[in-house]
Amino acid sequence: MPETVLGLTLIDSLYAGLFVLGAVLTAASILQATRIEDRETRHGLIALLATASGWSVTHVVTLLAPSQLIANVAYLAGLILGFSTVWAWLYFCSAYTGRVLHRDTWVVRGSILAYLSVVAVKLTNPFHHLYYRATYQPASFPAVVVEHGIFHWAVTGLSYALAAIGMFMLFELFREADYGTRPLAGLVAVMALPAILDVYSFASSTLVDLIHSPLGVAVFAVGVLFIHEDRFLAVQLTGDIAEPVALLDEDDRVRAVNDTARSRFPTLRDATGVPLSTAAPAIAEHVDGDDDVLALRHSDDTEYYLVAESTFSLGASNLGRVIVFTEITETERHRREVERHNAQLEGFAAGVNHELRNAIQVASGYTAQAASALESENVTDAQQSLARVSDAVDRMADRVNDLSTLARHGRTLRDTTTVDVAAAARAGWQTTDTGDCELTVTGDTTVSADRVRLEDLFESAFAFTTDNNATAVTVAIHDDGFSIADNGATPSVTDTTRFFDYGDAVPTTEAGMHLPNVQTLARVHGWTVSVDPDYEDGVRLEITTDPAPIALTDP
Repeated sequence: MPETVLGLTLIDSLYAGLFVLGAVLTAASILQATRIEDRETRHGLIALLATASGWSVTHVVTLLAPSQLIANVAYLAGLILGFSTVWAWLYFCSAYTGRVLHRDTWVVRGSILAYLSVVAVKLTNPFHHLYYRATYQPASFPAVVVEHGIFHWAVTGLSYALAAIGMFMLFELFREADYGTRPLAGLVAVMALPAILDVYSFASSTLVDLIHSPLGVAVFAVGVLFIHEDRFLAVQLTGDIAEPVALLDEDDRVRAVNDTARSRFPTLRDATGVPLSTAAPAIAEHVDGDDDVLALRHSDDTEYYLVAESTFSLGASNLGRVIVFTEITETERHRREVERHNAQLEGFAAGVNHELRNAIQVASGYTAQAASALESENVTDAQQSLARVSDAVDRMADRVNDLSTLARHGRTLRDTTTVDVAAAARAGWQTTDTGDCELTVTGDTTVSADRVRLEDLFESAFAFTTDNNATAVTVAIHDDGFSIADNGATPSVTDTTRFFDYGDAVPTTEAGMHLPNVQTLARVHGWTVSVDPDYEDGVRLEITTDPAPIALTDP
């Protein structure tokens, strides 16, 4: 076997070189670890790296010791640093996973007592040799041959058990995070591999009989701080969050998503490495916008999510963003319901004030005319005036009936059935006084609705067309809703939203509360209604039964 300049075989040199490399890598990783923002995680990881690096150095010195004194001191220092590494590992795991074991007074005191007791046994080993006996052999490799005692095996077993507890903490966090954690889990598993080498080195002379754990720590340090640092920091931020989570890199490319996000946002299932704006443009637009609430449409239902983001970095270097989607469907529905009810009540108040005041003024005016006509013994004029008073009273009764209908039907629906739109339109036509006006229905589809409220919606719409002097009405049914168009007067108002304001005489005073009623009955279903500003042959209402806010649908 060829020898090096130090008189070692190539294999022996490589063996010692592994621990030199381990010492260098862990020491170099300390600078990167100092940039971690979480103080306790930072302190735990720095302590782990520092003790592991020192442990590797003592291994190298022990293997190549030029004297018995240096060999004994290096080996003893390695035992102490190795045991210190275990406690640094536990501190780091507790802090990183969000546990409080490293802060618990009794746990800390018990740990310090156990640590000092073991260190005391190690330091006094030259007197009792219960931990190990070392024989210095300057002409061989390694330079020190160690015979371990019962305390060594007891402490080694304790160390492996404590290290396993730390690994369990990490694996549990990775399992809960359930996104992008396989590389991290693999790095933790690599840390356990040296234990196999330890057992093999004890049973065989092929390897040197010493602890190989510093090598595992070196691999772990390089992996979490240089290769997968974004995942390493992101998991700590969101590891125990059950909500949908998406991890983006500094260029807003999707790095990983958890199972919940894959289930709720199908477009993110295979989006790793793809810009978020490409994989899910609606989400990307929403994340970068001012609205915190994302509306997600699934089939006939809409879910709402509160979107929160958090950046993670090492020092001044931004590594990316974590996007968390918290479902607030019931809360948002309740908020929107309250908001809609408040707007509806305000509309009712305005409508009642406007309609009844007008009716009373008209009735009062014609009553005065009738009285004046009777004084002049003009019975014909008096009868005409009283007839107009009767019309005003009838109109007032109609408005009260309208308000009564809205009071009964103005609440958001809880139970719906499948309703044929064409049949509901014809039923609404039959119960509306439309005179000689003709109805045409084209298309055919069903919607999830309350049949009575849908028929009331058509009744109000048809009543409006009658007041708009229409002679023909067309209901056109399509996949995402339907339209109601008449050939009556074309309104001159450009602001079509005024058509739906209670108390606003738009487009005509005679139209009254018909269109506001249409809007209210549409909203209770979660639909939208608007006036088509480009329609020039009368008035056309567009009712959208499948509104798509910021919506994502299954492919």
